[in-house]
Amino acid sequence: MNLSLKRGADEKTRGHEYTCMHTNKNWLGILLVCGPAIAASRPDLSISAKVNGSALTIRTSARTAGAIDSITWRGKEFINAFDHGRELQSASSFDGYGECLNPTEAGSDKDGAGPSSSSRLVSGHAHGRTLETTIEMAYWLVPGTPYHTACGNHADFRQAKNETVRSSDTLVKRVTIAGNAISYDATFVTSEDHQSATFEAITGYMPPEFTEFLAYDPATRAIVPLSDGPGEQPLPVILATPDRNFAMAVYSPGLPQKKYAEAGYGRFKFLNNPKLANWNTVKWNAVYREAPVPQGQYHYHCYVLVGTVDDVRRALDGLTQSGKARD
Repeated sequence: MNLSLKRGADEKTRGHEYTCMHTNKNWLGILLVCGPAIAASRPDLSISAKVNGSALTIRTSARTAGAIDSITWRGKEFINAFDHGRELQSASSFDGYGECLNPTEAGSDKDGAGPSSSSRLVSGHAHGRTLETTIEMAYWLVPGTPYHTACGNHADFRQAKNETVRSSDTLVKRVTIAGNAISYDATFVTSEDHQSATFEAITGYMPPEFTEFLAYDPATRAIVPLSDGPGEQPLPVILATPDRNFAMAVYSPGLPQKKYAEAGYGRFKFLNNPKLANWNTVKWNAVYREAPVPQGQYHYHCYVLVGTVDDVRRALDGLTQSGKARD
């Protein structure tokens, strides 16, 4: 992929601002085209729609290079955006190195709680109920950073594997509000061949009051109790407040993968741990695994459901039973 723009540079040439936008016929066939921008891409984007009489609002920001750092409904914030590893975002890791080779949409660990991101927004636009961004992802660890344990399944490797702050991989996402279902299309455009990849198609870090962990069973249409893990299991995850008036769920039509029938949907709780400062947060994710991974495009479609637990269940009923969401 040749963007013909210098990474990290002030993207202005001879007085013209340049932007890279994706064009496509069916969303999967992505072509990145660079040229003089008619209107500059915007990192601070917002879309909104009424859900059960209240505005559901999704926002991105320059601080996180266009990653989603806020979702609100009925005055409740559903996203924890304390540092650059949280938010509602996508990430990947390669060749079994885990966080030691880990392009991340919103930025790097070194960005911390700061005001800027090591990731780079290539293009960002909002129209109607849809927002679209293309982001060049930073590696989670900057080069040379020692890692606190073995890197993934490489027992003798304990530092960042990457040699640059920012990867040459891009994440192209399209987010659309449709009722209380947020359609989230993520396409990872990888620039190199890999033996394997773990694509965190989407993850949501949430405020600590979402302490009730639930799962949705498509076979019975039932909401069932779920432990706080940590780790993955095969049912769509719901995190809710104890009164069940606010809930967020994740569903992806391609999960669980046949090869990983007992995995795909993760959930994690990081609460009241004195060793993890400012880590009062909970998390869910939807994860895909691929091997081998030649350079190219890897597309995943997910839904994020917002509302009460009953609202979320009804939306999941519709998505899983009608076949509408099947790719």
